[in-house]
Amino acid sequence: MLPKIGFTNMYGLCIAIGILLAYITLYYTFKHLKIDKKYYDKIFNISIVSIVIGFFFGFLMQALYNYIDNPNEGFNLFGGITFLGGLLGGCITFLTIYFIHYRNNIRNGINDLVKALPCIVISICIAHSFGRIGCFCAGCCYGIETTSSFGIAFPGMATKVYPTQLFEALFLFLMAVVLLLFVIYKKHNYNLELYLMGYGTFRYLIEFIRGDDRGAFINEMSPSQFWSIILLIIGIIIALSKNLRRKSSV
Repeated sequence: MLPKIGFTNMYGLCIAIGILLAYITLYYTFKHLKIDKKYYDKIFNISIVSIVIGFFFGFLMQALYNYIDNPNEGFNLFGGITFLGGLLGGCITFLTIYFIHYRNNIRNGINDLVKALPCIVISICIAHSFGRIGCFCAGCCYGIETTSSFGIAFPGMATKVYPTQLFEALFLFLMAVVLLLFVIYKKHNYNLELYLMGYGTFRYLIEFIRGDDRGAFINEMSPSQFWSIILLIIGIIIALSKNLRRKSSV
């Protein structure tokens, strides 16, 4: 746990580094796939707005979960943040602005986005991975108590806990590498589905060893488990629909 180095907030620094590396990766993967530089500029500008609004949604969704779990404490907008809430809000914002821009030619907009998505999900994984390292530095999003050699004792805790932040950061980094290799070797048709199914499954499972209480949602599932199932289902639907289209065209 290292919340600050001097006057530098490590959580914010990690997020900034993650976003910067995400954009660098996006630029070079677009270049590898020969996607027009002007399209990169569009994605860059739209995503900046989406990230800002995504952060707001992350705070808003966590505040709603906390209020549902314990209404007596009132509604506190800055009582925590959830990545999946931010991802949902960011995606809605991005798609809204994107298709407003392409309102005169929706078909072209969809075709361009399909080409770009394999690269975009890699960038999301990279930014999210560094965000989780920021969580580790801040001492939030930790796991349950453990006597395992994998456990870490954060300052102020009497016992060791699983560093679930680092587990997730490692998973996201490895997924980014795999998806990047798919782009490099032009086998990237399923990058989006792999991300949705892979991260959805991982996040659902790691929630069982998360130790920071963020409230129950439906059937005692955590909010993140609920949205993880949604991600998994969407990923399966997209993969199946692609397979059906491919078979029908043969």
